[in-house]
Amino acid sequence: MAVSICAFMGYGSGTSSLINGTNRRLRQQDAPIVLQLNQGKPKGKGKGRGKGKRVLVVRSQKGGVSDNVAVINGTDKISGLLQSGSLEDELARVLSSMRQREEKGRGAVRVAYQGCPGAYSEAAAIMAHPGCEGVPCKSYEDAIWAVESRRADRAILPVESTLEGSVVRNYDLLVHHSLHIVQEIQLFVHYCLLVVPGVSKEDVRKVISHPMALAHCGQTLARLGLDSAPVDDTAGAAELLLNNRLTDTAAIASCRAAEIYGLRVVARGVQDEKWNTTRFLVLARKSDLPPPPQEDDHRPLKTSIVVAHGGGLDPLFKVLSAFSKRKINLTKFEVKPQTGAPLRVLDVNGGGSVRQFEHVFYIDFEASVADPNAQSALQEVQEATTFVRVLGSYTADSKIYSLD
Repeated sequence: MAVSICAFMGYGSGTSSLINGTNRRLRQQDAPIVLQLNQGKPKGKGKGRGKGKRVLVVRSQKGGVSDNVAVINGTDKISGLLQSGSLEDELARVLSSMRQREEKGRGAVRVAYQGCPGAYSEAAAIMAHPGCEGVPCKSYEDAIWAVESRRADRAILPVESTLEGSVVRNYDLLVHHSLHIVQEIQLFVHYCLLVVPGVSKEDVRKVISHPMALAHCGQTLARLGLDSAPVDDTAGAAELLLNNRLTDTAAIASCRAAEIYGLRVVARGVQDEKWNTTRFLVLARKSDLPPPPQEDDHRPLKTSIVVAHGGGLDPLFKVLSAFSKRKINLTKFEVKPQTGAPLRVLDVNGGGSVRQFEHVFYIDFEASVADPNAQSALQEVQEATTFVRVLGSYTADSKIYSLD
């Protein structure tokens, strides 16, 4: 049984919200929270039994959530009424319990990532889901497709680096596809210079690696007088080095890649800045509200959204004001460069037409999308812009993990 909460508000006209994998327009009076139970085919016959999908919509009132709410359990029975104050905690508890049973029954979580075994994305996947089964993919879009086609349960994408800033292309992929952010992970990225056994550092004339890794180590490579050539990923560079027994070439990759491919590390920490971290986002088909934090867990909840508007400074001020006056902390406010390609979104409510936006904000804020205060802020944002989409709500993790 797969269970998820998709938390959306009625954002008003022009906004699409994801329910059951399709975009449908929600009215303002519709629920801010949708509890979706995906079950196997139910026993018995009869009208409405279908594929066994059940959707419970929790209706919103001005003062909060109504108290005549029930949760449907795996046997299609009503498990009881919930008080409004306990609604979010109870739904999160139900989700957490059912998700754990589901993952325990099917084995290791399958996480798709771009690159070969030994890639930094694979390392981040292992940090996020210890004991997971890695699913290597050619590209970031292939990793997303692996989840959409159910070859994988999760996909992991790098979205920010302390040296390079945001990977806007990967944020755009989140909008082009229907996956949800369910987790974040931050990883120290320490680059190593790898060579084939028997080759010395003095023999190296050229370095191969992923373009971003080469950029992160540009000053070091210039100081060493080494030429560089891009390949698909860091671990792929290590594999290429080994398979072709290149004796005048080194690869920039992780120390773990050196162990996997039997290469020798001749230099460590070759990045230009010693403090080099990358933030990854974990994506899933279904959106889950994080479980309530424990008493000793002070990590806030975080929500990521994308906002599009018609241009000018007025929408910017109104968006900032919507969060500021409600004392909601923004942890990210990224303006998509106008020099890049416009954001294109398929509007299924508009007859399948493609909408194009020149002006886009990517925003992270510290609150759950189920929080009435956040709902109010997002409603105000919707009124000031032309498109709002929630990319996911998840627990913010400030810990930075390391391979060393």
